Amino acid sequence: MPQRNPNTAHDLTRRVTKIIALLQTAYPTARTALQYKTPLQLLVATMLSAQCTDKKVNEITPALFAKYKTAADFAAAKPEELEQEIRQTGFFRMKAKNIIAAAKKIVADFNGEVPDTMAGLLTLPGVARKTANIVLSSAFKKAEGIAVDVHVARLAGRMGLSSQKNPEKIEQDLMSCVPRKDWIAFNYMMVDHGRNICTARKPKCSACVVRSLCPSAESFGKPSS
Repeated sequence: MPQRNPNTAHDLTRRVTKIIALLQTAYPTARTALQYKTPLQLLVATMLSAQCTDKKVNEITPALFAKYKTAADFAAAKPEELEQEIRQTGFFRMKAKNIIAAAKKIVADFNGEVPDTMAGLLTLPGVARKTANIVLSSAFKKAEGIAVDVHVARLAGRMGLSSQKNPEKIEQDLMSCVPRKDWIAFNYMMVDHGRNICTARKPKCSACVVRSLCPSAESFGKPSS
């Protein structure tokens, strides 16, 4: 895996700027694939997306959001009912527990409205920086960090943007080299690129728009013997 060289911070920033420009050309409308209308819906959908595909989450949320319209509705949900309603997303017991607890916290401490700050979101049960960043960037258009999911973590390593394994440490590396004005779009462009081109098992380096800027392209691009 490519390692970051702290002595080439300026070169890294220049390379990242070029990478972003190319990704913006390839994915000009990059955004979260989760379907939502309100910050609460995005928060719940993001919590459900852990260890689950966005497609599956989008299949169950229309009925879920039709039944639970407010934080108070989720706070009053019967755990056994909510568990069955979200069962297809996996880890449904823990997810139901966290959603209900988060909703109760929102009702009690935030007047029923999803908080629009990182500090506020991180007080909610089941919410870590990745979920908070997604809610802040998509629902509130606020850049307080960069969401690091499996795609962003994988691509950051391959592109030589971070050698860390911990998502929060990867986020710190990315925040140090990605211009703040691009923080909101960066996650979604990287996710789209990870799903379409830089896949986990067999990256399509020959079709990659940032191949010339990626230190892993040569090794991944070699034909198998």
